[in-house]
Amino acid sequence: MVPAPAPVPAPHAPIGRVPVVEVSPVVEGGRWPAKASVGEVVPVEATVFREGHDAVNATAVLLGPDGAVRQTAPMRDIAPGLDRFQGFVQPDAEGDWSFRVEAWGDPYATWAHDATVKFEAGIDQELMLAEGVLLFERITASEAQAARSPQDAETLAQAANVLGDESRLPEARLAIATTQAVKDALTRSPLRDLVSPSATYPLRVHRRRALFGSWYEIFPRSEGAVRGEDGTWTSGTFATAARRLPAIAGMGFDVVYLTPVSPIGTQFRKGRNNSLHAQPGDPGSPYAIGAAEGGHDAIHPDLGTEDDFRAFVAAAGDHGLEVALDLALQCSPDHPWVTAHPEWFKTRADGTIAYAENPPKKYQDIYPLYFDNDPVGLREEILRVVEVWIERGVTLFRVDNPHTKPLDFWEWLLAQVHARHPEVLFLSEAFTKPAMMATLARIGFHQSYTYFTWRNHKDEILDYLREVSGPQGSVMRPSFWPTTHDILPPYLQHGGVAGFAVRAVLAATGSPTWGIYTGYELVENVPRPGVEEQVDNEKYEFKPRAWESAEGIGISLLLGRLNQVRREHPALQQLRNLSVHGADNGQVLVYSRRVRAEHLPLASGQDGSQEPGHTDDVILVVLNLDPWGAQESTIHLDLDALGLVPPPGADPHAPFFEAHDLLTGESYPWGAHPFVRLDPRRQVAHVLQVRLG
Repeated sequence: MVPAPAPVPAPHAPIGRVPVVEVSPVVEGGRWPAKASVGEVVPVEATVFREGHDAVNATAVLLGPDGAVRQTAPMRDIAPGLDRFQGFVQPDAEGDWSFRVEAWGDPYATWAHDATVKFEAGIDQELMLAEGVLLFERITASEAQAARSPQDAETLAQAANVLGDESRLPEARLAIATTQAVKDALTRSPLRDLVSPSATYPLRVHRRRALFGSWYEIFPRSEGAVRGEDGTWTSGTFATAARRLPAIAGMGFDVVYLTPVSPIGTQFRKGRNNSLHAQPGDPGSPYAIGAAEGGHDAIHPDLGTEDDFRAFVAAAGDHGLEVALDLALQCSPDHPWVTAHPEWFKTRADGTIAYAENPPKKYQDIYPLYFDNDPVGLREEILRVVEVWIERGVTLFRVDNPHTKPLDFWEWLLAQVHARHPEVLFLSEAFTKPAMMATLARIGFHQSYTYFTWRNHKDEILDYLREVSGPQGSVMRPSFWPTTHDILPPYLQHGGVAGFAVRAVLAATGSPTWGIYTGYELVENVPRPGVEEQVDNEKYEFKPRAWESAEGIGISLLLGRLNQVRREHPALQQLRNLSVHGADNGQVLVYSRRVRAEHLPLASGQDGSQEPGHTDDVILVVLNLDPWGAQESTIHLDLDALGLVPPPGADPHAPFFEAHDLLTGESYPWGAHPFVRLDPRRQVAHVLQVRLG
């Protein structure tokens, strides 16, 4: 057995000559590692300052799992006056990495500032030039130049020569030493004094699927289910469910997520629409796990055998799909554990086992697990069950209601699985209070369901996008779902086809991980009266669908195009790169994602050079939230966030770049304040690639 990791003391370091404080991303002072994934652009921030007026600067340092320095990245002051510095690192492999911030005195910036001020005041000009000559002797020392690119070394050498040439005018000597080219060269390879490192903080880097992916949920028993003339049903199987895989892959999804496939109990079995009285032939809820055929590690015989399950996993792999399985840690009254391990359940005063409740909801067909009597035995058995499914080919688990289980159990289980199978990922389905959601993420859940489903109005959507893509992104990776098998929000009950399109665009571009519940393509939007879930809920009955009719609606085409755009554009594969832009209309929202060229995969290959014209990847989304009426607005773009600089002296309203719509193929000449009109009968959104003309 792999032992649980010992508690790690919080990292610390004595205050340096140039102090570094408030470093991020750091979780609880380093108690748990911050999250990243392979290729993710990770913002590193710190507050850096010093006594007096000399300039300071900072460098982000990324260390690999072996402790060796892998990357250094310049940081810049993003909040002048508040001394807040930011830089970006990008790990390129899985493992337990770490990082630190090195603060340092910047003698060049100090000299350049003081010399410029004194030249303007007409004082100490020769003295400042003499000090500059000494400074550039240090900058161009042979060991420093050897570490620079030939172009940067030449730029600095020429500046040093002119600065020391007393035959030139003093103003010309200063000017050549303070050009942008000189500043850029010294940003890439600075002269650093009084280097003061912060503590080193942990950064756990997972595989790409932890950050980026598109999930598609199915109930395997519904795929291929057949109703006979006498009204009785024959369940779908893994073999019939596999026939759906080409269409799922064809829409660009990466993960096929299966609700529980274990045997279902018969005692207190739920009937259609959550009825307490099941009728003959009602299949029951797959979340009421356990029957005479077995428990959590068993397979429902109606679905097939273990070999059939493995064949389904293999077929999914052939179509580029990973298989995720629902991990629901509760039992039907028929579960083998109930008789073999009654200590794993809570007994009430009358001697009965307590069934699950979330007042006023009651789940008489489910017994929750109780961890206080035998926590070691119970957790070891759950780990065994998880190992069984991993061995069968499951690489992701969607965990049902993890907030109803002890956090120390989850921290232990997730650590055990990570130590043995670091490729296996866990998605937390915890629609609960923020502190619990965040702590589940801190202790090891790779992804988390979110409040996205209930964010409908412009301000709350934009605020939430900022929240999940901000500092929280180093802890809790969001997974956006417009609906689930449990949830049909009012917006989709009333929004029609356009409403489903709006929420799909929002989910697919608002988060690098998103998912849909099967039937979304068919715009299934009829609720069970009085609740936010679908009528004739698939949890309680077979629900085969007429998939051929989905093509006529067109939502499946939109889903496929969104997933294609996501795969083609790295900007949509990142989380912490979102910017919000202005729009005059309260029904029109605008946001963008940008990846700078230096963080993109190399366009060419083996020598490490980039192809000419390799530029930033910038995606701009303009969305009409009104599913019933056309909306128009002037929008106000943050050009700096888009990486755009208008031509000198240009009219701020004049077009100077191209906005290419990736959904329609149309292109528009845009400036800083373009006008848009979106009619939901034709198009609910622009998903635009920003191109310089």
